[in-house]
Amino acid sequence: MKLITQIFLFITLIFSGGIAMAYEEPNYKKVHEAEIYEIRHYNQRIVVQTSSNDGDNGFGKLFKYISGSNQGSQKISMTTPVTEIKNNGNRVMHFYLPSEFDQANTPLPSDDNVQISIMEEGYFAVIKYSGRSSDGNFYIHSDILKEELIKNKIEILGDPIKATYNSPFTPYFLRRNEVMYQVKWSK
Repeated sequence: MKLITQIFLFITLIFSGGIAMAYEEPNYKKVHEAEIYEIRHYNQRIVVQTSSNDGDNGFGKLFKYISGSNQGSQKISMTTPVTEIKNNGNRVMHFYLPSEFDQANTPLPSDDNVQISIMEEGYFAVIKYSGRSSDGNFYIHSDILKEELIKNKIEILGDPIKATYNSPFTPYFLRRNEVMYQVKWSK
């Protein structure tokens, strides 16, 4: 009987994506909801970022930073989403820092390839999707969102942003991903 209980718990953990962990997310206000997307207003936030063009997605460098590879060896809580944008052929990956951090108390990175930056406040059109966070899946959904924004005469202000909320160990059908475009919004 004990073995059956252990197997049941193991299967439950596998299919639930592991033990649920509540990561802090940037606060936003939903200002518009359409059939397949929404417009959100995000406040300014401190991010740590790295860029690469060699196939390295940069996650390891940013994870080292929050794990203590920074001035003062300070451990910093993981947040979601992890965002990624292509910029001049480079992939720029961001970790949002917890809301307790500002320009004055953010520790400097130990790695010269990691920078502290400010994600300015703004309006973002967002479409959610599940499944793998592959480039193919991302581009399918970024095209869908872009077509809807053009159809609705909403001005796009930048390149699409990939937002990933789950670990790669979460079953693909339980994953939360988003495509975000910064937009001009005045309604």
